[in-house]
Amino acid sequence: MTSAWDWESGEGLLGLDDPKEWDAAFERGENHLGTAVIGLAFHCSLEAASPRIVKATQLPDAGQRGFAFTAVGHAARLNGELTPELFAALRAEGPGGMAEHPIRDTLAFVPFRDLPPWFKRRWVYVTVRNKLEGWWLRFEDAVSEAWRALRGRRS
Repeated sequence: MTSAWDWESGEGLLGLDDPKEWDAAFERGENHLGTAVIGLAFHCSLEAASPRIVKATQLPDAGQRGFAFTAVGHAARLNGELTPELFAALRAEGPGGMAEHPIRDTLAFVPFRDLPPWFKRRWVYVTVRNKLEGWWLRFEDAVSEAWRALRGRRS
């Protein structure tokens, strides 16, 4: 059986809409599984795509793992929810690495009430940090403006 997908170059895999095709490619050890799982996130239900995304987050190729985490972010954006397995994958990778942007996407698009407890703590941390950073930047701007005004008067 020949595949209609170009697994060697990865071209067109963002259009993959058949989870069974991804499973067969995984069994064959094909390249670009992370790219293909983004296609699944776009075109399949969260329940169908989730186990494949989780598998892709564990691929040995760092680039393809990165694409798998991108698929997690897309799933959060498109569905407004994630499965417990996807939350676990994000937690295992942790903030600061490949999961940083998917974690931010999840915090932005998944309602607070639907987050697991550890993710709620992350939401509080990020919210407080962003508020303090905003205050600090406004303070810096005010000091800079005052300094500029003071220097302008002495000239």
